[in-house]
Amino acid sequence: SDNEEDWLALRPQEPSPSQCCGSGCKPCIYDVYEKELAQWERAKAMQDKSLLMGKKEQSNNSELNPDTFTAFSVSSVEQLTEDTYQYKFELPGNSSLRLSLGQHIVLRGVVNGLEVQRAYTPISPRNAEGYFEVLIKCYEAGLMSQYVKTWKRGDVVFWRGPFGGFPYQPNKHGELLMLASGTGLAPMIPILQSITDDEEDETFVTLVGCFPTFDKIYLKPLLQDLARFWNIRIFYVLSQETSLEKLPWSYQENTYTGRLNEDLMKTIVNSCRRKPFVLICGSSGFNEDMSRHLKAAGIEEDSCFVF
Repeated sequence: SDNEEDWLALRPQEPSPSQCCGSGCKPCIYDVYEKELAQWERAKAMQDKSLLMGKKEQSNNSELNPDTFTAFSVSSVEQLTEDTYQYKFELPGNSSLRLSLGQHIVLRGVVNGLEVQRAYTPISPRNAEGYFEVLIKCYEAGLMSQYVKTWKRGDVVFWRGPFGGFPYQPNKHGELLMLASGTGLAPMIPILQSITDDEEDETFVTLVGCFPTFDKIYLKPLLQDLARFWNIRIFYVLSQETSLEKLPWSYQENTYTGRLNEDLMKTIVNSCRRKPFVLICGSSGFNEDMSRHLKAAGIEEDSCFVF
């Protein structure tokens, strides 16, 4: 009957796997779908379409929300390396995203009619007012990358969140050992900045950034500034550099060539000033390798947090 077809047209669409960013968001896009489906089934059983009126896919009140996508406009695009960009988004008035440390937000893109979602961690300070910034690496064949590469100033894109995060508390840990590969640097930056901004916070930090080459290290000026603080040390591990001679001398003493393997991990852990609590962020392969090397260096799983 017509009525049956009307109801089917209103039935929420089940998400496709490409729409799930795989970062364990609560609610996940599948949770949102289950909730909408239950709402639809209830409305259909009662033959009352007004019960569906609360369903909103996206909102324009520019408040970040975990359940619905909110529109934000791109205010600047800066290329950092050949494939990595820093995007700045406007927040209305002097509002702030109010994320807790290391939380990520989810971006929605549509490429060739296919919806894709990916998680990114803002690198702007938590209390930044009127804007937030995100670091995005674009891959040659990446679906989301094709969408992101088209962005220019004034474009509107949709985010939802926040999700996850590391429940950081000042002085709770004697030393944080941060292991970051590539854009895995993103969740570490707000935590580092909150430590250096707080004179009462005496946590030691050792950040190890893993990159292919010296040119591919992101945010060098910011990292150099942070490394000037008495309690912050930064090391680099460059997998595709063969010698340190070409590097600026200021980088030579805290840079290693090759990979962050078991031996180097032991050296770094032993050089920590206190028993470290470890934060890890990178590809799933990187995260697994790091957990294994840490175990060999005597650091147990309950002293690690993986983003």
